[in-house]
This record gives sequence, C-alpha cells and structure tokens, in this order.
Amino acid sequence: MRKYLVLIAFAIVGLAALSESGAGGSRGESARVGNKELADRAMQRRAVEAVIWGMPAVNYDLMRQTMLDVTSAKENEVLYWSRPADWKNQTLTPNPDAIYLMVFFNTKDAGPVVIDVPPAEGGSFAANIDDIWQMPLADAGPEGSDAGKGGKYVILPPGYSGDVPEGYFALHSQTFGGFALFRSNLASHSEADIAKSREYGKRLKVYPLAQAANPPETKFSDAKDVVFDSTIPFDVRFFRSLDRVVQREPWLVRDMAMIDELKTLGIEKGKSFKPDAATITTLNAAAMEARSYLDGKYEALAPFFEGRQWTTPVTPEMKEAIQSGYADVNSYPIDTRGMMYTVGFIGIKRLGTAQFYLINFKDKEGRQFDGAKTYRLRVPADTPVKQYWSVTAYDRQTHTLIKGMDRASRASNDAAVRKNADGSVDVYFGPKPPAGQESNWVPTDPKREFEVLFRAYGPQKPLFDRTWKLPDVEESN
Repeated sequence: MRKYLVLIAFAIVGLAALSESGAGGSRGESARVGNKELADRAMQRRAVEAVIWGMPAVNYDLMRQTMLDVTSAKENEVLYWSRPADWKNQTLTPNPDAIYLMVFFNTKDAGPVVIDVPPAEGGSFAANIDDIWQMPLADAGPEGSDAGKGGKYVILPPGYSGDVPEGYFALHSQTFGGFALFRSNLASHSEADIAKSREYGKRLKVYPLAQAANPPETKFSDAKDVVFDSTIPFDVRFFRSLDRVVQREPWLVRDMAMIDELKTLGIEKGKSFKPDAATITTLNAAAMEARSYLDGKYEALAPFFEGRQWTTPVTPEMKEAIQSGYADVNSYPIDTRGMMYTVGFIGIKRLGTAQFYLINFKDKEGRQFDGAKTYRLRVPADTPVKQYWSVTAYDRQTHTLIKGMDRASRASNDAAVRKNADGSVDVYFGPKPPAGQESNWVPTDPKREFEVLFRAYGPQKPLFDRTWKLPDVEESN
C-alpha cells in the first residue's frame, strides 16, 4: 500500500511539473501576464480613489497655480477683484454680488503669517481662513472670531512651538500653505457702493509675524481683467497638481494610507512625477471615472426642503467633520468631501452664520435645466436674511460662471431688480429676457445645461427650521 502511495505522489509531482512547462506556455509566463493585468487594474482603481481623496487640495492648488501663472500676485499678498465677479472668474461657483479678496499664504519660508482684519466700520467681511485641505482654521468678520471688531489672525506653521504675541488669534495649521477668502459685502450694486466695498477690502493687511513691529505695505493685485481659470481638469493634469501638493506639504496622519496608493501612480515625495504614455492613458480614464462617480453623488443629494428640488452640497456628516476638525475617529467622509469640492471652494467654520447656500439643477418637474429654455424663480418677500439674498446661474458641467455672459446673477441688494406688488421677486433664466423683464433676467447658454445657486447672507432661523421654503424653479412660457 505504501508503495502505491509513493507512486501516486510522484505522479502528482510529475503532472504539476508538466503543467508548468508544457504546451501553452509556462506557469511563470501566465502568472506574469496575470500580474501585469492586476497591476494595471490596481493603478486604475487607486487613481480613481486619489481623485476623490485629493479633490480639496487640488482645488486649492489650481487656484494658487492660476494666481502665479496669470496675475502678478504672489503668496502672502492679496489677490482681489476690484468689481463683482464676471465670467472671467472661472473659479468654482464664485459670488458675483460681492468684492472678492484672496490671500494664498505660505508659512514654510516666511514663518507665521499675519492677516490683519479691519473692524466692520464702513464695510464688513464674510471671511474664512483655510488650510490646503480647505479645513477651516477660522472665520473672520462680524460672524467670525473677531465679531466685527477687527483683529490679527496669525497662521502658525506645522509643529510651531514659538511664542505668539498677546492679542492675536492663533491658528495652528497642519499645512504650510492655505488660503483666506474675504468677501467684502456690497450694500448695493451702485458704483458708489462698489467703490466703498473695494476700498474697505483694501484695508486688509498681510505680513510675516517677524515684521509685525514694522509691517511692510501689503501688495494688492487686481484680477478683474484676466481669465482666471481654475476649473477641475479630469485628466492627467489633476495628478500633476496632486503631485505639487505632495512635494510641498507634510503628510497628515489621517492620510498616510495614501502614501503607497500614490506611489502606484508615480507620485512620491522627493521624486519627479514622469508618467509614461500608457500611465497617462490610465490616469485620464480614471479621472473621468471619478468625475462620473462624484457627479452621481451630487445628483443623489437629499432635498433641503421636503418635496422640493433645492439641496445643499454640505451633508450633516461633512458639516460635523469640518466643524470638529475630523475629530470623530470613526468618520472620514472623503466621498462627500470630494463631491463638495467639485462644486465649490469653501471652508466655513460656522456654516450658516454669515452665509448659507442652496443649490439646484432641476426644475419643479425634476428635469435638468436646459440653457435653451426659459425658467422663473419667485423669491418670496419674507426671505429670512439680515443682509441680502442672491441667485446665480452656473454651468452645470464645470460649476463656473457661464462663459461669455455679461451678468450671472440677480440679488436683493441690486436696486435695478424689480419687485412684484406683494414684495416678491421673479428671477428669470434663459437665452433671452422675457418681455419687460431685462432687469430680473439671468442669461444662459442655449447649448449647455446650467444650475442655480441661492445665497442667503445673514440667514435667519426660519430658513433652517424650514418654516420658510424657497419655491422651485419652473419652466416659463
């Protein structure tokens, strides 16, 4: 019996050897082919995840890089738009009813950087200061840490252990870079009020803490005449931007699982990112797949008002993560975060105090907005805002102001907007204004779909408890 068992064992070994070296190729060759296919699939899969995870940082980097490429502004200075934004401002969902000022700070070489905010006298800011992940470090202005009294916000680099002078708002950042967005509020769209808002904004100061005893003059660079295009590129350019982030910034503990993931794509700290033609093809396809995935999440957002089309891109889980600094170790909503930062750039510490946003891309019947059709939104007279409301049309695919249009919004702080007898306001969207409605009309591109963003500045309780509801946008004949 034992003899037969030995013979069977030898037979099994022989068959195994034959299968490895027989016709049809060796097992090693077959394995190598299989491994390459698995490696390609891993690259594709990891590239999709890298887009989703890296979206807020790439969003920031694209704005920073555009500033350096098309304006004279540099880091630790002020980039601003001297007039309300028009279509040349191709950032994501900008507000065309305020004066924008931005500071892209960098503490790596300069050390702690001070942003000196003036008191809300003769003007006011709705402002936010964020790290590169658009994690809010502080809000500023009447609804921020200084409560409208003004103050010095000092951004401290990672690991900073030096002294901070008394009286400063100390912001401990986990990244060297970041940005501050200051919206200088408009009382109206009159030339006098635009000038007043602009001049108030230029009271902002930025300088290194090391020079606080004798601060240098803050440089302001106006971007109103340049095409400032920082739209998200869903191709290999996304990964080039992500590589810039990896090379410039420290790894956060919560993100260290991505180190090997990015190595698969050729992105590694201290090394050049040089994808070959095959890798570029894979990265382009992965970026488009990620775009479809994130857009699907955008379309699946829950309605803000029951039975209406309006929603908000900031989910309750994301709001909690932002306001707590990702304190919940059992929650890291990167899918929702990725979706949110395809739509806009925003990091608000106290969301719902200075401003609140509702977005919509479907009419009352649930159909996507078509730029070739005409629609009407009736904004009630009792809209619960302390300052103003505005409604803006954006390109549905890029989430930017619609190119080539001479206006993008209508707002309650614009004296040209006509009210109905009951105090409500009809806002029209379409390729041509309805007869007699030019002052209440927002133009659209007849060849493209669009979306609508409703802003409430100084939002009040009835909006949040839903006792007040914004009507849906309806197709108009």
